[in-house]
Amino acid sequence: MRHLTFICIIILIWGCNSTKKGKIIVSENDMKQSRIAFSELEEILKNDGGKLWNHNLYGPILIINRETRTIYANEQNEPGELKKQGVLFIGKFPENRNIGNSVTEWNGKLWAMVGLPLRETKEERLSELIHESFHRIQPEIGFDSLAEKQNLHLDTKEGRIFLKLEMEALKQALQSENPETHIKNALLFRLYRQKLFPYSDISENSLEINEGIAEYTGSILCGLNNSDLQKHYSAQIDLFFTMPTFVRSFAYFTIPIYGYYMKQKDYYWNQKITKKTNLTKFISCFFNVSYTKLDPDKVLIIEKSYNLDSISKFEEKREGIRLGLIKKYKAQFLEDSVLTIMLEKMEIAFNAKNAMPLDSFGTVYPNLRITDNWGILTVDSCSALVSPDWNYVTISYPKMITDSLITGKGWKLKLNEGWKLEKKNLKYI
Repeated sequence: MRHLTFICIIILIWGCNSTKKGKIIVSENDMKQSRIAFSELEEILKNDGGKLWNHNLYGPILIINRETRTIYANEQNEPGELKKQGVLFIGKFPENRNIGNSVTEWNGKLWAMVGLPLRETKEERLSELIHESFHRIQPEIGFDSLAEKQNLHLDTKEGRIFLKLEMEALKQALQSENPETHIKNALLFRLYRQKLFPYSDISENSLEINEGIAEYTGSILCGLNNSDLQKHYSAQIDLFFTMPTFVRSFAYFTIPIYGYYMKQKDYYWNQKITKKTNLTKFISCFFNVSYTKLDPDKVLIIEKSYNLDSISKFEEKREGIRLGLIKKYKAQFLEDSVLTIMLEKMEIAFNAKNAMPLDSFGTVYPNLRITDNWGILTVDSCSALVSPDWNYVTISYPKMITDSLITGKGWKLKLNEGWKLEKKNLKYI
């Protein structure tokens, strides 16, 4: 049976309203968390003195309650509309903007942004805040205009096996008194994986340069000593192995560990890289592991020392589940009746840890929030498919349509005033 695909284009009817300001709900607990976090961050970055990047990382930060959208900032915004309460500046974040751990330009200023509640331990809080603070200064230190490429190969059986072998070798390095042998073996698994999947060194590098370097910066400056850092990284690898997908999460785990070991030999190794650096080549050269002398037979021998049997059994089972999900999602987004919304000037927030590639059709996100010229799309279950070039999003067919609110299974679309859906010739336009 042939299924109809409904395409939705949201049309502007007249000018949209400006965002209305609602009541600001201030929480004493949120204020306390924010004051402590700003104090901790300022102190530890003052101790660094800008040495790690030859640049001061402390700057404008928004800590935001995700439910009330209340802002707790460490400085005033450009229009001066935040209300000063002690050391904090308090206001409300616009509904048409997304809240998440990221960097955002708001009212003429670039801010690091972190959502409440903050992490429990001091070191975890600092790592998170420093990570986003690094993203804020990226353009100033030459890491601007970074474009991430898709890493579809890291959702395949072979891609995952050799990534897991790399991480297993890094874990053994963290637990060894002589880590360099394990680090070199980890790099052999990496090089072998990238030979299996042409151009994957480029796609992996795009995420590692952006997120891996930021995560390295956060972990190195958060106040953990060497022993605690090793325990932290080892625990992170255990967490990594539990994740349903690696395509957008791997960089948060690989580069901090390699960076930690390079720092033992050269504290300022990170200042030698640029946005054009291929980190795999850089790290391989640093540890004297050669691309050209890669011996596949050697890789096949050493992989048995890194839990290969258990990894392979798990991935064999997962591959069957993955193929079933792909079939399900193709039926959901490519064959059944769907709603496709064109993206114009969008902001998007999603959980990178559960994103799943759908072949060349894009990436499936179980939950996300998109704001655009036309309004706000919230997907809290049943997933959405975002195209590879980020120019449209596909969701299930709508069940209810009103002038301002459209809903479907697991999603709702709130339209800005002046926008509506029109149906013409069996399609939405």
